[in-house]
Amino acid sequence: MSWAALLILAIGLLLVILFSGARIFVGFLLLNILGVLVLIGPRGFGMFSNSIFETATSSTLVTVALFVLMGEILFRSGTVDVLFSSIDRLIGRLRGRLYVVTIALSTVFGALSGSAVAVAAMLGRSVLPLMAARGYASRTSATTILAGASLAPIIPPSLLAIIVGSLADASIAGLLVAGIIPGLLFATLTLAWVYLRGGPMPEADITQAETPVWRAVLAMAPFLIVVFSVMGLILLGVASPSESAATGVVGAMVVAAIFGRLDWIMLREAVASAVTISVVILIIVASAKLFSQLLSFTGATRGLVTLIAELGWSPAMTFLLMMAIPFLLCMFIDQIAFMLLAIPIYQPIVAAMGFDPIWFWTIFLINLTVGSLTPPFGYTLFALKGAADGMSTAQVFRAAWPVVGIFLTGLAILWAVPDLVTAIPRALQ
Repeated sequence: MSWAALLILAIGLLLVILFSGARIFVGFLLLNILGVLVLIGPRGFGMFSNSIFETATSSTLVTVALFVLMGEILFRSGTVDVLFSSIDRLIGRLRGRLYVVTIALSTVFGALSGSAVAVAAMLGRSVLPLMAARGYASRTSATTILAGASLAPIIPPSLLAIIVGSLADASIAGLLVAGIIPGLLFATLTLAWVYLRGGPMPEADITQAETPVWRAVLAMAPFLIVVFSVMGLILLGVASPSESAATGVVGAMVVAAIFGRLDWIMLREAVASAVTISVVILIIVASAKLFSQLLSFTGATRGLVTLIAELGWSPAMTFLLMMAIPFLLCMFIDQIAFMLLAIPIYQPIVAAMGFDPIWFWTIFLINLTVGSLTPPFGYTLFALKGAADGMSTAQVFRAAWPVVGIFLTGLAILWAVPDLVTAIPRALQ
């Protein structure tokens, strides 16, 4: 059987397994076990075990686990409530001010969490009811929350950036800092959409009128410890991503202690949740690495590069095709499953086309983020729906389409001006 037939068969089997309702890591494990048995036989399980061992002992996965733990400590300790109150006060009196509060909160929470699902659920529970009570349009409110939550995988520290860097053999530190300018760009585009869309804008209001500005600033100051202990140390070249993840955990504990919310029960719950999430990520990454090895074994990797070369397409046309495929497919399948499937296939093509790996994989990551909020499938959509009891699924879906337009506009800007992605990583080299 040719490499193309094997590749199509493997993708088809994986999609069947995933659409049957199986979890992502189960689907990849089953596909890999079947592939080893058919292509290599029982002796191939030595490669299987070596792949799992290599992944389990990788410092990259330590980085993921530590960043997950950092986010868990901050959210479970309740310190993010302090951020909400402080930012709410600092925004001041603006028409539609809660839209601005939402975007500002999302940007900060993205830097502290890295999970779009977590941010969407939290904002859906806390901010959305407040916006509804003050007469804000439910659809525009949901659109703003979805756009803000989608900043989390882009703004460092991003768990998806770490996983992409691990699978694509790209600089993880470079991918982390590459998201700074794009994240701020998408936040700005969202605010521009809010104020230029032409709809009614609620009158200026303020919920923390009696709180002095200096007190709000003082309350936010401890969070600079977390920001500096993660991104500050990376930007200064003092720490690697793994080391900064460890200092980030310490910083989160310090912040929780400053606000009197550090205790053993909270730490135990945070560690237990972080371990569960990290184990699932470890299994998924190990399975994806083995899938990449099987692709090389069948000749599919070499065949794909040869096929692209024979087509004679320009790098620009090849890039657009490689971006269009995830955008369309992630409307129907899970974006994480697609990421794990596509990276081993895309990686040799990226090298053959001469694309800057930091630039390409950053845009690829943002494209997957769009997939997480594109109906009918998207974890971010379902997270908001689960947190917002008063909104129907159809309302959440309608609210998502303006976000897709905002992000596609931002992607076009990043494509036209690559320096927006590569400037900071290049400055750190």
